[in-house]
Amino acid sequence: MNVQIWTYIIVGFTFALYIGIAIWSRAGSTKDFYVAGGDVSPLANGMATAADWMSAASFISMAGLISFMGYDGAVYLLGWTGGYVLLALLLAPYLRKFGKFTVPDFVGDRYYSQTARSVAVFCAIFVSFTYVAGQMRGVGVVFSRFLEVDVTSGVIIGMIIVFFYAVLGGMKGITYTQVAQYCVLIFAFMVPAIFISIMMTGHPIPQLGFGSTLGDGTYLLDKLDGLHEELGFAAYTISKKSTIDIFFITAALMVGTAGLPHVIVRFFTVPKVRDARISGGYALVLIAILYTTAPAIAAFARTNLINTVSNKEYKTLPDWFGKWEETGLIQFDDKNKDGLVQYVGDVEKNELIIDRDIMVLANPEIANLPDWVIALVAAGGLAAALSTAAGLLLVISTSIAHDLVKKQINPDISEKGELLVARCAAAVAVIVAGIFGVYPPGFVAQVVAFAFGLAASSFFPAIIMGIFSKRINREGAVAGMVIGMLFTASYIVFFKFISAELNTAENWWFGISPEGIGTLGMIINFLVSGIISHLSPAPPQEVQEMVENIRYPN
Repeated sequence: MNVQIWTYIIVGFTFALYIGIAIWSRAGSTKDFYVAGGDVSPLANGMATAADWMSAASFISMAGLISFMGYDGAVYLLGWTGGYVLLALLLAPYLRKFGKFTVPDFVGDRYYSQTARSVAVFCAIFVSFTYVAGQMRGVGVVFSRFLEVDVTSGVIIGMIIVFFYAVLGGMKGITYTQVAQYCVLIFAFMVPAIFISIMMTGHPIPQLGFGSTLGDGTYLLDKLDGLHEELGFAAYTISKKSTIDIFFITAALMVGTAGLPHVIVRFFTVPKVRDARISGGYALVLIAILYTTAPAIAAFARTNLINTVSNKEYKTLPDWFGKWEETGLIQFDDKNKDGLVQYVGDVEKNELIIDRDIMVLANPEIANLPDWVIALVAAGGLAAALSTAAGLLLVISTSIAHDLVKKQINPDISEKGELLVARCAAAVAVIVAGIFGVYPPGFVAQVVAFAFGLAASSFFPAIIMGIFSKRINREGAVAGMVIGMLFTASYIVFFKFISAELNTAENWWFGISPEGIGTLGMIINFLVSGIISHLSPAPPQEVQEMVENIRYPN
């Protein structure tokens, strides 16, 4: 059987599994729809959290970024992993003790203000849509290559699947679907990594293979450095970014992770505060399996790619090259008309353009692995993208139904009516997400990095100060969120979309790239919130007592 048939079988089986789980666990109440009834076991929640958190950016794009950026790509690895630790230790247990359905719920009640709630709803929707764009692009990339349909059709298929289990099942359906998706994505990520590690280094553990010698006796990373320098690229293991930019990007990704509403809400689905802590620990271990493997996959893929295509005759290249060319994600332009592929660091002479998002998906093909492994990776990429997309769409629908309609527009709405509004909001969100998937603003991981920056500059300070400072009031929190987010969004839009030609280190403020500006936005948010809060009246006594209460275990 060829790759396409294997893909139809494996992807078809996983989709049937997801839909079956959604029907079995469909939501019957708003509590089921918002927080899966609040009775999910810590292990199941840990697996669902890991799947929710490891998006298309983690599965498809992170190793691709590291394979092209080398040492500098480690910021994604460090930022996202460190951020999860921050979330599990500093936020999850306290928000679980608070006991509401959503992050805007916490912000609205903690800052005793419908304005604060509205700002938080806007932030949640804005961040979630920015993030979901990356997931839907990931779905389109997988479908366009492995099912040989165009990106638009691929995104529409993904929309239908997500629509089915997110709208029908709510958080209950999504949670148990994500448990299955974690199993699929981790198996799909590890199987090719183990195969390729054995083939290249003789080690069955990719993390050990990453630091081992190849068949010719040279260390993998030394070999990669040599190949890079030979072709005029910067050495793979040397940093090209400034220290301040690395620090700011890593910090933005860390605090952005801790402020992502779709991950935070997962900790509301377990019965007790203690269970929130335990499920956070499970999730960290499960996430670490993929994250410690990604640098090895990046190095394996980069080495194999260079050895396969560099200075080779175009007409003798393997079939996978032509298949990816058809998707437009690999482009070859024979500038000197010699029939050879010149893949070099000099932009003027380079004849090959490769989309970074394809490296993990193409890796098994480049390494000549069996067709079923290639199809398995496609199913894993879809599982990663769809699991996170579903979590994000739920945040959007609950923000609209619970925080906007129930808490502000129509407080007397029945539970059945609220559930209907939530499902309608999820349906509209799926359509908007699909449009983002067809017209995506950048690489998957870059788009996701912007979402993290926006979360860092808006949510994180409001939540952390709301938990640990009784003095922060509504005026300070609202001003901080608005100014922090506006500053970050403006900086990103200016350098990435309005004046992309100025997007160089010389023009950045203090040498901070758009990917790292969320950290500065966060600092501005903290400063504005603190100053305004201390220049205006303290929060009411009952709010201060609530803050005191959520900081201590039951």
